[in-house]
Amino acid sequence: MVIKTATFVKSSARCNQCPEGNLPEYAFIGRSNVGKSSLINMLTGFSKLAMTSAKPGKTQLINHFIINNTWYLVDLPGYGFAQRNKEQRNTFRSMIEQYITSREQLTNLFVLVDSRLEPQAIDLEFIQQIGEWGVPFSIVMTKTDKLSGLKLQESIERYKAKLLESWEELPPFFYTSSTTKRGREEILDYIEDINHTLHKN
Repeated sequence: MVIKTATFVKSSARCNQCPEGNLPEYAFIGRSNVGKSSLINMLTGFSKLAMTSAKPGKTQLINHFIINNTWYLVDLPGYGFAQRNKEQRNTFRSMIEQYITSREQLTNLFVLVDSRLEPQAIDLEFIQQIGEWGVPFSIVMTKTDKLSGLKLQESIERYKAKLLESWEELPPFFYTSSTTKRGREEILDYIEDINHTLHKN
């Protein structure tokens, strides 16, 4: 897929404020320091599309970007919220859950995890919750350029083995680096294939 245009449309505090219409939406979510904004900018080829910051947790609303005027890329707030108070955490949790469970246009949820870390309980719990909701999703391992080939392979196998403890079938996996652009074509091709399928139906 060639991305010709990527335009910010709006930020929404609630699901019912999101853009109207039936264009497919591909949402990106992960813990607040997983490199989500950098990945979004790398995927689209627009370096300042999503806000990046040295301070985690910059995304606080549901952000819609329209890509090639045919589909939406959705930047969701990170989960975890270690630096938020209880009221803020509950607000974010409710916002995310409402979008994921009730947004009919949501076509695939990309869940970002840091390839350098052991499988984190908070990520595994979130993935389990998505499964219970019955939402189509994929795993995106970020920051793969920080690991050697052997270390990365070990990390991948460790993560898959952990998921297979509770899943009969694994979701699609993508391996990315915002620095080297690894995984860009694979994710965009995946989105394009789904869009083609949707047009046929």
